[in-house]
Amino acid sequence: MPLMVVGTSSHVGKSITVAAICRCLVHRGIRVAPFKSQNMSLNSFVTEDGGEIGIAQAMQGWAARLSPTTDMNPVLLKPKGDRVSQVVLLGHPYKDVPIAEYYAETPYLLSEALAAYGRLLQEYGQVVVEGAGGAAEVNLYDRDIANTLLAEKLHIPLILVADIERGGVFAQIYGTISLLPAPLRPLVKGIIINKFRGDPAIFANGIRIIEELTGVPVLGVVPYVSLPLPSEDSLSIADKKRRDLPVRIAVIRLPHVSNFTDFELLEQYAAVEYVPCGESLDGFDCVIIPGTKNTIDDLAALRTAGMDREILAARERGVPVIGICGGYQMLGSTLIDDGFESAAGVYTGLGLLDCTTRFASYSKNTTQVKRMAFPVSPILSTMGEVTGYEIHMGVTEPGTEQEAFSGDGRVTADGLVFGTYMHGLFLNPSAANALLAYLFEKKGLPFTPVPAEAADPYDMLASLFEEHVDMDAIVALLKK
Repeated sequence: MPLMVVGTSSHVGKSITVAAICRCLVHRGIRVAPFKSQNMSLNSFVTEDGGEIGIAQAMQGWAARLSPTTDMNPVLLKPKGDRVSQVVLLGHPYKDVPIAEYYAETPYLLSEALAAYGRLLQEYGQVVVEGAGGAAEVNLYDRDIANTLLAEKLHIPLILVADIERGGVFAQIYGTISLLPAPLRPLVKGIIINKFRGDPAIFANGIRIIEELTGVPVLGVVPYVSLPLPSEDSLSIADKKRRDLPVRIAVIRLPHVSNFTDFELLEQYAAVEYVPCGESLDGFDCVIIPGTKNTIDDLAALRTAGMDREILAARERGVPVIGICGGYQMLGSTLIDDGFESAAGVYTGLGLLDCTTRFASYSKNTTQVKRMAFPVSPILSTMGEVTGYEIHMGVTEPGTEQEAFSGDGRVTADGLVFGTYMHGLFLNPSAANALLAYLFEKKGLPFTPVPAEAADPYDMLASLFEEHVDMDAIVALLKK
């Protein structure tokens, strides 16, 4: 029987728990697929067939040793601001919906989610389902397709995850179970307490109290660890700690920043800081303008805060300036919106690249790509072949400058400003090495290259759970 992982709130570790369970099951020879009916995130991934899903479900797919599919996350909400979200259904844009109107879509979206779940179950035999946010949002019970409505339809065992680092773990657990609809409470078969710091032995009495209060066994207390896994959503930016490293890279924290997982390999080797619009870029060795859900609106936010001047001043100082996706569009001279991305109009870009972007359709380009970097010194010339994925509205028409990658992007003659539509560029060790080697050399510092092959973080995660969670009890739930 499949099982469902729900949480006491957002950001308690549900996604990591599902990924860990999937890899542990794979180690036991059990085929399994992850599933989340509805996700809200601007960090997304493109499947092999060109569909868009939340990055967390892609991560869980990799943990299950599967190629991610749109059935793993049939409904993806991408906030656009002003209480409006784009609804991505089965990997493709469905419509932009004000939140007040979104719940009118509940019956249809739930039916599509259940159909996707059924396809996964039929193909793989086991499914580990992830809920969204907190399971006990009582005001949403009649429309919560990610938690209560889904759990009522599936009627499978529930595992409740709580975050002890937040404090109030007893109230989190007891309150959540008590507030669940009466038919769902008996389905809660286990509790996992996450992000514990210190000696778990000192919490033994706490486990006993929780089990007495709830009548539900605590299956494990997972220690706080840091593993190189993709961040699920914008809440994760607040968790990133400033590191005292000699090379500093500024990633502009746009109001609608998306796919900042692009830079998480760089974070392991340099001080990557997510700099809000309006703060100084003095002292940074590189500036990256990341992807965004709203290019036009975020370009306006840059200008209002004076960050455009900071970026142009960094360029004058000889600092590399790199644009990814929406950041690439901003680097151009002109952006023309026919009313599909934001308000219709002609907008002036930063003018660091000679290109023009036009938004003439609601459709998106979503595709996995493999490209060759052109040999433009000092950064692109050592990248070679790289892989990634594109998720963007708009078409960019180039000017006179050299292509940065085969079929994509532009680069200035001195090689210090370039843009690309390719998300995941700097998750390629060759690309990370090309940038970092230049930045370290410029400061006269030795650089140890990023290894081409890193240890599998999902095996590391599975080992952590095998040590601290009663995985035998979880496997037993699957067999009931």
